[in-house]
Amino acid sequence: MSSEPKSDTYSKEPENIRTTLFDKFFHDRNGRIVLAQAPNLPLICWLVVTLLKLVFPTGKIGTQLDAIAFGLLFTWAWEEIFQGVNYFRRTLGVIVLVVAIAGYVSRS
Repeated sequence: MSSEPKSDTYSKEPENIRTTLFDKFFHDRNGRIVLAQAPNLPLICWLVVTLLKLVFPTGKIGTQLDAIAFGLLFTWAWEEIFQGVNYFRRTLGVIVLVVAIAGYVSRS
């Protein structure tokens, strides 16, 4: 039996990572720099719906595709804001959310 106290390895940052603002902005909790990631489902669906809007730019279908695309982009941005791996990804989520809302309001 070990006399060392147990530690939660998932909540502890690696010991070789500094915690400057730069590090928190660009590094994930494993110390890797993360600027881009493989797209998740809302972003992939947003891309598909956006491409469909090129086929159906007007009419009822175009309007519905606009609403679906906005909802998917909103969902992606919301997930980045609250679950982004670093401050850069969270800031990116805020920027995309603000631009998406501004674009949607200006078209209405």
